[in-house]
Amino acid sequence: MLIASALVLLMAPGLALFYGGMVRSKSVLNMMMMTFGALAVVLVVWTVVGYSLAFGDDLGAGLVGDPRQFAGLGQLLEPDAGGGTYPVILFALFQGLFAVITGALVSGAIADRARFGAWLVFVAVWTVLVYAPVAHWVFDFDADGHVGGWLANRVGLVDFAGGTAVEVCSGASALALALVLGKRVGFGRDPMRPHNLTLVMLGAGLLWFGWFGFNAGSALAADHRAAVVFVATLLAGASGTLGWLLVERLRDGHATSLGAASGMVAGLVAITPSCGSLSPLGALAMGAAAGVVCAFAVGLKYRLGYDDSLDVVGVHLVGGVVGTLGIGLLATASAPTGVDGLLYGGGLTQLGKQAIGVGAVLVYAFVVSGMIGWVVDRLMGFRVDEEHEVSGIDLVVHAEAAYDLQASPGARSAGSILNRSDA
Repeated sequence: MLIASALVLLMAPGLALFYGGMVRSKSVLNMMMMTFGALAVVLVVWTVVGYSLAFGDDLGAGLVGDPRQFAGLGQLLEPDAGGGTYPVILFALFQGLFAVITGALVSGAIADRARFGAWLVFVAVWTVLVYAPVAHWVFDFDADGHVGGWLANRVGLVDFAGGTAVEVCSGASALALALVLGKRVGFGRDPMRPHNLTLVMLGAGLLWFGWFGFNAGSALAADHRAAVVFVATLLAGASGTLGWLLVERLRDGHATSLGAASGMVAGLVAITPSCGSLSPLGALAMGAAAGVVCAFAVGLKYRLGYDDSLDVVGVHLVGGVVGTLGIGLLATASAPTGVDGLLYGGGLTQLGKQAIGVGAVLVYAFVVSGMIGWVVDRLMGFRVDEEHEVSGIDLVVHAEAAYDLQASPGARSAGSILNRSDA
């Protein structure tokens, strides 16, 4: 659990590099800072009240845990707190890092145009009102008098490591926030290509490495279940890469490095909920399906007119839906979760349960995230001024430039920029 937690933590700088390379050079620091800012804010909020909301005794109807039960985590200092095979205080922060990644993913949809201070306020409130309740629904199981969430215990949703709580939740939240902030200046007209594909590839590699802690760590022990999940995670990332590259080659004539990185992530997204439910061949099929479907889905923003800057919707929302619903089709009872999908003779029952989970999380995250974003925008302004967006927000917001390749006459006055409203 210590190693798994460290691997999940590594996903944060991995995501910062991945996202940072995908934006234009004038806003790379701001993009990376949104991930690091989420890392700091979410862990503080999670310690104070988030874990208790997610894993405290249910207050009724399986919707949210008791916010007082583990507030501050001081109740988990005793060595035998919880009575499990691992320290519960470690489990609490392992889950807190899941919250960090989920929140940081949302920032990709609003790249190049968000105020840093407003983002920190949003992600703090979002952790309390969106992520913690959804985590309670999906991850908090009934045990020894403890009452958990409704999707896991009443509906019977199978979600091993967060296809709904992490992927669908982040994608739906990202879509809502992108609609609140509106389109970037020049969206659909100006080229907005990744400025550094080397960073993208490096970040993708770190994400894949960290994903083993994310998925296999969710087995909560170094045992056979974790090994099966580890294998599924590895295979889905590989087949997701190939699926996306195949689409690019047939559609565009070129297999790109950005496509390879995106396909890998799409495969890992889809295997996140299903890693404990599939055979190795099933994992290959799931990853490939996600790579193909997500390669087409990223183009929806141009057809439907929403500006999801770094394709959080096309990869994480769509990939999460593919992986979660795919359990109802490809799951085998021979895998750790012990559920048969339609293709293994299990009928439509499990597919229906998976659909309920996807629909509930998608609608809740979209509506509440949109409301939070709207309120933050009205109270303090969520979007930078147009002139600063066009010129680049790194210098305006952070008084820094990512690449200091030559002396800048304005460097001496950079400190005064911090006083501008966009900071």
